[in-house]
Formats: sequence, structure tokens, C-alpha cells
Amino acid sequence: MKINTRFRLLLVVTLLLTTLFSCAQPQAENLSDTDEIKKKANRIESITAKEILGNPKYLAMSYGGYRENTRDAQPTIEQLKEDMKILSAMGVGIVRTYNVQLKQAANLLEAIHQLREADPTFEMYVMLGAWIDCENAWTKKPNHDKEDKKANTAEINKAVELANKYPEIVKVIAVGNEAMVKWAATYFVQPSVILNWVNHLQDLKQNGGLPSDIWITSSDNYAAWGGEGKEYHVEDLNKLIEAVDYVSLHIYPMHETHYKPDFWGVFDGEEDKSKEEKIELAMQRAMDFGIAQYDRAAAYIKSLGIEKDIHIGETGWATSSNGFYGDEGTKATDEYKEGVFYKKMREWTAKNKMSCFYFEAFNENWKDEKNPEGSENYFGLFTIDGQAKYALWDLVEKGNFEGLTRGKNPIGKTYNGDKTTLMKAVKLPPKK
Repeated sequence: MKINTRFRLLLVVTLLLTTLFSCAQPQAENLSDTDEIKKKANRIESITAKEILGNPKYLAMSYGGYRENTRDAQPTIEQLKEDMKILSAMGVGIVRTYNVQLKQAANLLEAIHQLREADPTFEMYVMLGAWIDCENAWTKKPNHDKEDKKANTAEINKAVELANKYPEIVKVIAVGNEAMVKWAATYFVQPSVILNWVNHLQDLKQNGGLPSDIWITSSDNYAAWGGEGKEYHVEDLNKLIEAVDYVSLHIYPMHETHYKPDFWGVFDGEEDKSKEEKIELAMQRAMDFGIAQYDRAAAYIKSLGIEKDIHIGETGWATSSNGFYGDEGTKATDEYKEGVFYKKMREWTAKNKMSCFYFEAFNENWKDEKNPEGSENYFGLFTIDGQAKYALWDLVEKGNFEGLTRGKNPIGKTYNGDKTTLMKAVKLPPKK
């Protein structure tokens, strides 16, 4: 009896010690993991725009989360979280927005904040856009020599408020979107307006009204940055180039397939090539055309004696159009051509250590709500219901989006991933 009792006691003690030892081991490992998480979280808190822009670890993307055909239906925080997880899974580290008076911008920042609270290692940063209009913008009599002071002041003040509330997320403020290019006929302003607001934000940085390491820019077409036409080569533009922390420049060779089509088509001597080879040659000429636009703006900036980084603030390729760029026009828009352009653009900007805020992440059908088949509704790399277009099929195959959804839809491939079916919808550019 005594032996059994002692044996049982010894057995209990042994089991207890074994349990304590086994529990202690993971705790030590967890402590190490916690230290690593803290280190990464601290780095995320302190990273700057200078470290993000041009860094291939942080792909850039233009983003709007609207899922309805009107902006009256603002995306919810939960919907925005879904989108940020999807973009993070494809390597995006910074997204660009366009205005702050609607709820989307504030909701997006809060969504990223909540994702980071749940996982301190989650990374997503924001280039926050402040929309700028001229006086009487969007009417039949816009006054391009004056600004809409009330609306523009509200935009800038809200951008400052959000940047101060979320300094660990907002790394760039962009004053205006295509706000100086003269074909923006319903709302463009003179460079002096953008210059005044950029200087205002730079002064706030100097005086503690904004984080000292936030970058300030304006995002505009290559022409507005001096890349085309002497009408843009004015002293206020030169001062603006000096004032911004970097130049955010837009190029859109897809649009030029209609407006300046000399580079676009199947050329003499290419008749015997395969369909994909013909498209490859056409898309390379499109890339070269866009690069030439960039080069002209860069040359103008250099001619001023100013050394300034340039990043691509926007470029993209729509996948459908019932207008200038579709089957009845230049036959430029389809998923295959978008995929070729996306790959080439990412390769070129990575090689040149530039960020490219590719336009855009998801289709948004509010952009041309009166024309559902208009090209503006089809620039996304994903459809509204979360299907990855051809450009991203490889990421679906690799499992990047496993377990992620948009709405109730798992992330899959358009055309059910059948390239043969896709190519049937692809038209060759016109014969030149």
C-alpha cells in the first residue's frame, strides 16, 4: 500500500514537472516572437515616404472602394478592410486616394488602423489626395483664373486633420488631381493655386502643424509638369516643381491610341506574326510612347536646374470600352492588353526605382454611371465582384488570395482562367 502511494505520488510529480517544462519552452519562443513583432511594429510606425516610394517591397496602387454606381453609397470600414487585405496579398504597400470630403478617405484610414491593431505587422500606407477646383467648377462657366476657395480650404484642412490623426499611415499629401492640365476643362486651376497650397502644407511641416517627414506633392498629367507645350512653362510651375518633395506624374498611352495614334496598330512587316506577337509589338510601342512623355517632363524639370524625384502618380489600361478605345474604335481595351501593359509598366518603374500608383485596383462603375460600358468603369485589375483579371491570374494560381473574399465572393479568375476563351474576345489593333 505504501509503495503504491509513493509510486503514484512520484508519478504525479513527474507529470507535473514535465508539463511545466513543456509549457515553459513555448513561452520562451513566444517571448522571442513577441520581440520580433514589436520590432517590426516599431519600424512600421516610423517608416517614411522616402523609404517607401521607389521601394519594390511596397507596390503602389490607385484606389477607390466604391462598389455601387453612385458615390452616395460609401464603402464601409469592413468592405475597406476586405480590399486592403486583397491588395496586401498582392504586394501593395501604399494606396492613393483622391478627395477627403466624402467618408471613404477617413473610413479607409480607420480600416487600416483597425487592421494594424489586430495585427501590428500589417502594412499599408496612404497617399492622401486633396481635390482642388477652380471657381464655378463643373458648370458651363468655370473661372480658371480663380479657385473655389471655400471647397479647397475645406479639402486641405481635412487632409491635414487626417494626416495628424493617422501619422503612421498617411505618408504623402497630394494637392489636386490633374488640377493644372488644361484639358480638364470643367475644373482646372492655374499653377499658382497649387503652389500656394503646397507652400501652406510645407509651412505646416516646418512649424509642427504636420509630421515633419510627410511628403507633399501634386499629381498631374505629364503635360502639366512641362512635358508638352510652352503654355505650361510658366514661373509658378517652376516654383511648384521646386516646392514639392517629388513630382507625381501621369501617363496614359491607352488614351493616346485615339488622340495620337501614330504608334498604335499592326505595322507593315508584322502581318505574318502570331496574334500575341502582334499585340506584344503594339504594346511595346505604347510603353515607349508613355516613356517618351515621362522623358519630356523630366527633361523640362532638368532644364530648370532642379533635381527632383519623379514617381508615376497614375497610369493604367482599361479592359472594355464602347467608345474610342473599344472594338468600334482603336481596339485597345481588353484584359490581355491590360495584362501586358501592367507587366511592362511594373518592370520599367522597378528598374528605374520609381513607384507606380497603377490605376486602378478595382473596377468602379460610378465613374461613368450614365454609360455602363464606358472605359472609365473598367480600369480595375479586379472586377467589382472580386475576380482577378488576366494581369493577376498568376497570383491566384500561387495562392496569394487564398481565403480572401470581396463581398461573399472568393477571389478567382475572370473567364474561369481559360486563356483560349479570353483570347477570342481580344481584337488586334488596326492595320497601319
